[in-house]
Amino acid sequence: MFSIRESYLFAFWTALCGAYEASALHRLLAAAGRWCNRQIDESRILGVLCREGAVARAWSGSRTCHILSFLVNLPGNLLHRLYTAYQRQFDQSFFAGLAFAMGDETAVGESWVIMALWVIPYERWNNAYNFLGFAALLILFYAGSMRRYDSFRLDVKSVGPYAVGMFLAVVLGVALSAYPSLSVRFLMYHSVCLLCVLVTVGAVRNTGDLKRLAAGGSAVVLISSLYAVYQRIQGVEVNKSYVDLDVNAGMPGRVESFFDNPNTFAQVLILLLPIVLGLMLCAKRPVFKVIAAGIFAVGVGALGMTYSRASWVGIAFAMAVAVFLWKPKLIPLFMAGCLLAIPLLPSSILNRILTITNTDDSSTSGRIPLYQAALATIQKSPGTGAGLGTAAVQRFIKDNNLYHGKAPFVHAHDIYLQVWIEAGLLGVVSFVGSMLLNIKNAARTVRHCGDSAARTITCAAASSLCGILVCGLADYPWNYPRVMSIFWFVFALCIAGTKLCHQTEQEEESR
Repeated sequence: MFSIRESYLFAFWTALCGAYEASALHRLLAAAGRWCNRQIDESRILGVLCREGAVARAWSGSRTCHILSFLVNLPGNLLHRLYTAYQRQFDQSFFAGLAFAMGDETAVGESWVIMALWVIPYERWNNAYNFLGFAALLILFYAGSMRRYDSFRLDVKSVGPYAVGMFLAVVLGVALSAYPSLSVRFLMYHSVCLLCVLVTVGAVRNTGDLKRLAAGGSAVVLISSLYAVYQRIQGVEVNKSYVDLDVNAGMPGRVESFFDNPNTFAQVLILLLPIVLGLMLCAKRPVFKVIAAGIFAVGVGALGMTYSRASWVGIAFAMAVAVFLWKPKLIPLFMAGCLLAIPLLPSSILNRILTITNTDDSSTSGRIPLYQAALATIQKSPGTGAGLGTAAVQRFIKDNNLYHGKAPFVHAHDIYLQVWIEAGLLGVVSFVGSMLLNIKNAARTVRHCGDSAARTITCAAASSLCGILVCGLADYPWNYPRVMSIFWFVFALCIAGTKLCHQTEQEEESR
């Protein structure tokens, strides 16, 4: 059978790599990379940012952490007691054995669930699908913990104090909402995300589980991106509500795939494309590397066709962070590659990039009254905000006459402002804290961890979070609950990867 390793292309690539290793350019870039590493290791600013805070240090031993861990694992504990009392009957039962086996493979089940759920067309989508899917995964997890409770438990400790504080703020956002009836349904969306985080972190027990979940996300990128390419081939009508035709004359229609909005589709790609890249880098077989590289290339092409400027900035930042975490010595080469790629970009994309700071663009200038309305809401209700959900915020702003723009107020077009006006001061502090803690833990761990698939995917997940947080400065990714679920899935993937890296490091130290 024909092998990639026997091809002329592979031989040419091997010779090219050998020539590069012996070249002066390699020596120059390696020296620049070593300099970058020294600056990172000796930086006082990065030292402050990467150290563990007092809240994070106290969390694992706190009474709150122990109580919450007990509560979320109580069903599994009770089921385990039942199994212990009737162990012989359960062990002899075919259906019990099947349930236990399926529970042990919760990560496999989750990879199929996300592949099935996150490519459903928008017109057929129902937010209850997410709830049913992750609730089923939770039941599956408890089935696995029934027999293996000691090693199969939901991990509140790794989730961290700030994420718990975020969910508390969400609950308070309903209780203290100016319009509780409008806020209640949004509590379900956040509850689904909590289920996603708990199940994902608990279900990942080894590198294989982590790679399966990454593969599930990669399948979402492939299917949605191929449909976006199909849309482009069929032709996409220019939507005047998405594009200022006076400033972006000649720009083609923006693809949106299954997600109803091109910006939303682009945000999905920001979250999942670095995961695809991480899977490509850690794949052992050349054929899997080629497949992952193909998915990444199609996804990048689809992202370009969304013409989403904030998302382009976000993915560029995500890629820079990925290189910084994975191999800092490649930073000079990455920067050189970015500069060389600029002239190769299509003219429509270059023109779109140039409009980012153009205040004549209505989508840019239209954000100013949105920010003003959000800041006015914070000034009026700084502690509790208007109430959970975009519906409560819209009603609050309308009733208090805080928005004076031309287009209808949908959301603040800034994730930090929107979280504040929905979940109050506790919400925005907990949100920022949870993101920083997760990214800091990942960065600190991968800096002192040997090369492995877990390390590579952790770098990818952390860079995805950085990219979407930068994109969130000019947009609100959580406007669509499905994107919110993907956001928290990547958040959980980062935690799970960090935990695996810690375990690997501890095992090496004990040898």
